[in-house]
Amino acid sequence: MRTFTPENILFIGSLMILLGLLAGKMSSRFGVPSLLLFLLVGMFVGTEGLGFAFDSPKIAQFIGMMALSVILFSGGMDTKFSEIRPVLGQGLVLATFGVLITALLTGGFIWGVGNLFGFNLGFPESLLMASVMSSTDSASVFALLRSKGLKLQENLRPTLELESGSNDPMAYILTIVLIQYISGTTGDTSPIMTFTQQILLGSAFGILLGYSAVWFVNKISFSNTSLYSVMVVACVFLIFSCTDGVGGNGYLAVYIAGLIFGNSRVIQRKNTARFFDGFAWLWQIVMFMTLGLLVNPSDLVVVSGFGLFVGAFMILIGRPVSVLMCLFPFKSYSKKGLTYVSWVGLRGAVPIIFATYPLVAKIPDAKLIFDAVFFISIMSLIIQGMTVAFMAKRLGVGYDDETKPSDFGVELPDEIKSAMTEIDVTETLLSEGNTMMSLNLPAKTLVIMIKRNTQYFIPRGETELQIGDKLLVISDDVEELREACDKLGVSHYSIEKNI
Repeated sequence: MRTFTPENILFIGSLMILLGLLAGKMSSRFGVPSLLLFLLVGMFVGTEGLGFAFDSPKIAQFIGMMALSVILFSGGMDTKFSEIRPVLGQGLVLATFGVLITALLTGGFIWGVGNLFGFNLGFPESLLMASVMSSTDSASVFALLRSKGLKLQENLRPTLELESGSNDPMAYILTIVLIQYISGTTGDTSPIMTFTQQILLGSAFGILLGYSAVWFVNKISFSNTSLYSVMVVACVFLIFSCTDGVGGNGYLAVYIAGLIFGNSRVIQRKNTARFFDGFAWLWQIVMFMTLGLLVNPSDLVVVSGFGLFVGAFMILIGRPVSVLMCLFPFKSYSKKGLTYVSWVGLRGAVPIIFATYPLVAKIPDAKLIFDAVFFISIMSLIIQGMTVAFMAKRLGVGYDDETKPSDFGVELPDEIKSAMTEIDVTETLLSEGNTMMSLNLPAKTLVIMIKRNTQYFIPRGETELQIGDKLLVISDDVEELREACDKLGVSHYSIEKNI
């Protein structure tokens, strides 16, 4: 049996990350979620693989807490208010009543079938296991929906992302209340009061500290722009810890703060968002690998039959029923849209992290609950995670994103009030001549760079253009830029604007 030591933890940890990344690269062509592979890498390095022992639910819980804070803040930053405003009611109903309905239905099913597999779980323990799994996993939803090159109709993506970003509080509260009930440590506060306190304080602190972070970042001036990202990381953990310290829900607070930060004018916001995209991926990798280390594959075999039954119930009955009950009154989704929302009820790291709470509290059957939740999370990532894009296209609610990657990699800082686009040089564009002067662009519109094959250069008036060249065009007037593109016969273009 090997153990992690200060001397080998960096070596083993870095090798695990590299192995996971390489495995993810190779498996992407088969549609295997990379997050699943990170779990499997952790299991491979663990006790029954290479023999490195890790048996600390508290450490795993702490790593998960930090990881989810970063992931939720990053997810909030990448979400536009304009996208979630039309689905705010639907997302919040799914995040509260949807979680509760899923927990009740699944808890009853677990209680009914547990004896068939030799697991004598009482109803409180069955409901606890179901509550642990009742929320969708924000890490999995954000990662899969944004990495598949998939466009969804009917506002499905903001609905799913809003739900996954805001449904952890309900699952967390159900988990904590049931642990207190089973262990006989219930306090004077009722579950309803606890839930209300968590939601109200989490929302209030998320709004207050989110706007405070925006103000603070804008007031501080750093000569090294990289320090802005470091400051925001500190703000994220401060928001979580302050909210949690007063009895609010820190996960909800950091998600709301991320929404505010990402939709505000902030110095170096785009650079910070780019930093957080990579930083969130690092934390996802570390979190999934840590959770993989915590479980033994042989323990999963013991609960496999039980896990298959419960997982199938959640995928085919529990989640669809809760979605239909929550979203049917809104009349804003087609039957195919409702089916897709039901299908993308992904389980992943969040249920596994919540499953460490019974372990830490030493609840009876906590190990059984943890192993079963782990198995069901893997099952969900395989069945649902691998078919996110397939089901969207099969149901006719999704299509491939044909937006081409940028040839120039240039982004406008928020402080620059301009619009920019990239266009291809075609025969139509050169119909009036093949020099820059012949384009006859409006006064406020300029071509600032040309890409020819692999070469980049700044154009002049007499520069000759060739078919296949890429032009980077900037303007102070977005309507003027659109008119210029239309006049040049450019049919496909996307405008980035800060006006």
